[in-house]
Amino acid sequence: MARVLIDPITRIEGHLSIELDVQRGKVVDAKSKGDMFRGYEKILRGRNPVDANQITQRICGVCPVSHGIASSKCLDSAFKNKPNKNGMLLRNLVLGANFLQSHILHFYHLAALDFVDIKAIVNYKGSDSRLAAVRDWVLDELKTKKGQPDEITAASPFLPRYEGDFYIKKQDLNIDAIAHYLQALDIRMKAHKMVTAFGGRVPHLIGLVPGGVTQVPTREKISEYRKNLKEVEKFVNDVYIKDVIAVAKEYSDYFKLGKYSNMLSYGLFDGNVDGTKFWMERGAYVDGKIKALDTSLIKEQVRYARYNSGSDLHPLKGQTEPDPNKGGAYTWLKAPRYDGAAMEVGPLARVVVSYVSGNKAVKQEVDALLKTFSADLGAVFSVLGRHASRAIEAKLICRQAKEWLDELEVGGAPRTSYEIPDKGEGEGLVEAARGALGHWIVVEDKKIANYQCVVPTTWFCGPRDDKGTPGPVEQALIGTPIADVKNPIEAARVVRSFDPCIACAVHVVEGDREIGTFKVC
Repeated sequence: MARVLIDPITRIEGHLSIELDVQRGKVVDAKSKGDMFRGYEKILRGRNPVDANQITQRICGVCPVSHGIASSKCLDSAFKNKPNKNGMLLRNLVLGANFLQSHILHFYHLAALDFVDIKAIVNYKGSDSRLAAVRDWVLDELKTKKGQPDEITAASPFLPRYEGDFYIKKQDLNIDAIAHYLQALDIRMKAHKMVTAFGGRVPHLIGLVPGGVTQVPTREKISEYRKNLKEVEKFVNDVYIKDVIAVAKEYSDYFKLGKYSNMLSYGLFDGNVDGTKFWMERGAYVDGKIKALDTSLIKEQVRYARYNSGSDLHPLKGQTEPDPNKGGAYTWLKAPRYDGAAMEVGPLARVVVSYVSGNKAVKQEVDALLKTFSADLGAVFSVLGRHASRAIEAKLICRQAKEWLDELEVGGAPRTSYEIPDKGEGEGLVEAARGALGHWIVVEDKKIANYQCVVPTTWFCGPRDDKGTPGPVEQALIGTPIADVKNPIEAARVVRSFDPCIACAVHVVEGDREIGTFKVC
């Protein structure tokens, strides 16, 4: 048996390491390790509840929109408040734009380099100046690295990479993918501009508040959003979806890898101001059946996490007491459970819950994809299923955003007013791009007495629970073939298909390790 440590998993947000036991060329056991400490819950105690709306956005520069909206909804719940229609629609539009940039970011800038052969660019003879620049960049790096394999130089993130016969063989497909990598940078900028049209700025939006947003929808802002949306939608339909299908055809065996079946969704995009209807359905998919969501069944366990907090606590009773030297613990991520079960969250979970619930738009797209690959629904529970689910969501969000724009009341109030109560409890549930995100608050004497965040990556990258049951990523890795234990790209593909965001899951780096030495001039 070989012990394999991937530390860190690169091209994700934050620091995650994966420990594998490999026997006869396959993973037989895995541990997911978040190597930082979360401290935001402690920072928030004693503050004005409204401060949470801005502070929690600082948890992550990639996911501030999701945290800001989850916090706003959490405060709405505690204040017995709800948004007006404009506020609901503007939140949907801001969050939808953030989804688009995040899904494009994940496929092209984080996951694609697991499949694309960047060295194919060395023989590029075309006239595209940006591709020529990448070619020269890579050539210089290859020369620099000769005899110095550990040196980190200018061609990151293209190099270094896993070395082996792992990549796409079709050179034209490689070149197209690299070109689309560059194009996607521009498209993500357009999506960011869509966020700022109603959110004020990116990252860390200033326009999200309890009751809605601060930006009154004007014809100019709506036109600006619509113009950028048109370009993003064209890229999604003409490039992104086709690239996902092309990669899937080259690596169809990844429809069989990274399998996991328990799925949880809080419901994507509000369909009414009461928060009881959703554009994509909410629910838990367990043992092949949909169950209605009951948030009282959410508990966090800490036997293998570096906390001496009470275990199996609902977030309203949650505790965040660090214990870096705790025996047997191997991660700073807690182990969330829904009715005792480890749940995958994210685009695949949303698509599965919506598909099985009978969502017509989702079903049409999923069925078309399955027909392309002559596959059944079981194929989507996989590495490629996760990539395909993001592309499907992006296509549907582009279509739906145009309808939300049409529904806005131009010049109408973008929010409702609120008052901070002496006491209260609230929960704010939202689907972030990476999955189910929940904020919980307890208010006493008009101050925050307790605040807990259970984020998507905690759900799927969390450790074993109190019974020793592994988390979703740990289970999905088991059975993964590893051709070369020194270049375990197969495991990296499985992990990155979940799109981990360790910054969201843990937040604050440990203080007892040296990160680097710097001279300040």
